[in-house]
Amino acid sequence: MAPNTPPVDMSDTPPKADWIGPLQGIRVLDFTRVLAGPAASLALADLGAEIIKVEPPGTGDETRTFPPFRDGESHYFLGNNRGKKSIVIDLKTEAGVALARDLVEKCDILIENYRPGVMDRLGLGYEALSAINPRLIYCAISGFGMTGPLRDRPSFDIVAQALSGALSVNGEPGHLPTKLGIPLGDLVGGINGPIGILAALHERHSTGRGRLIDVSLLDGLIGLLGYIAQLAFFTGENPKPQGSQHPNLVPYGAFPASDGAIIIACLTNSFWARICDALGFPEAGSDDRFDTLEKRRDARDTVNAMISAQTQTKTVDALVELFTQFQVPHAPILGVKEALAQPQAVARDMVVETEHKTLGKIPIVSRSIKFPGNDQPVPAAPPVLGEHTDAILADVLGLTDAQIEALRSAQVVA
Repeated sequence: MAPNTPPVDMSDTPPKADWIGPLQGIRVLDFTRVLAGPAASLALADLGAEIIKVEPPGTGDETRTFPPFRDGESHYFLGNNRGKKSIVIDLKTEAGVALARDLVEKCDILIENYRPGVMDRLGLGYEALSAINPRLIYCAISGFGMTGPLRDRPSFDIVAQALSGALSVNGEPGHLPTKLGIPLGDLVGGINGPIGILAALHERHSTGRGRLIDVSLLDGLIGLLGYIAQLAFFTGENPKPQGSQHPNLVPYGAFPASDGAIIIACLTNSFWARICDALGFPEAGSDDRFDTLEKRRDARDTVNAMISAQTQTKTVDALVELFTQFQVPHAPILGVKEALAQPQAVARDMVVETEHKTLGKIPIVSRSIKFPGNDQPVPAAPPVLGEHTDAILADVLGLTDAQIEALRSAQVVA
């Protein structure tokens, strides 16, 4: 869009009944498993792309074996694979690799999250596949990327958290660092992978060619350090863990209530007087001992004790009512069940029901990106292993029933 061009008004655009998202018509060949890669292909599925998930015979994606289960289906797999199709191909056979290469010709994007070199050894690396399909966008996600001294090492979420510095600033002061409750070390692949892919899709419009994208989970977490990294550059010291508090903003974090705890976030100086008014000590709002961010930071213990003395006499509900009235940034600390059931999440359709092949109707977390003006259908349920094998071979590759049966008899597909 050119500078100063007014945004397009979508309010009068008639909705398309069969619209599934802005990536409708884009096909992704998905060789990912566990979390980092599936998170990336999940983001593209939510945007409307067709995801063909290639799984090995037997167990399929390893997360299908992660307990707990319901009727044999893993909670872990269900959480990361909605809206995808599953095809089982044995890539240890020449015919299986040949079948995968045939699919590459029909796809726009390939995502894989094996260690660097694995796909090359299978004959499915970028150089080999771009010769077949020059428009192919190939996204390789790995713990450390395709270069550097750690490229061949295995990596898991907590490893990336530790090596990035993120783990060192998480936890309570004076205690061992604590890993993030959300596996952000892996999930950063689900953020940066799609960003790179969408940029390459845009570039392909002008060049006609795809490209290789190298996503490192360690790079991603280091990139998310943001002001924490800049604080280390400025001070020359390692930032310390602050629990739920902020290194430079006070009050900021969890404060006790009579029946739990509540978050207060004084992000800018303008909120300080509102907090003081809400808690019944308005004089502190203009007290020159606390009237700047720096002064409150230096008087952290005094300020926090003053606030805690008031919050601990009130219930969480009472504090929510007070802070809402005085427009103070705040939040009750919700459990996952309560977070999924809260009115805001319900109003935004963040939990929906979908029909699973073996489990029947199941609740799933829905798309986190909305497109006003068009209603997307409820995401398809995560597939059972090999659920779409025959349909993909017939619809994408045009194979006959006899050809599909021959592949099955030869145990190339299942």
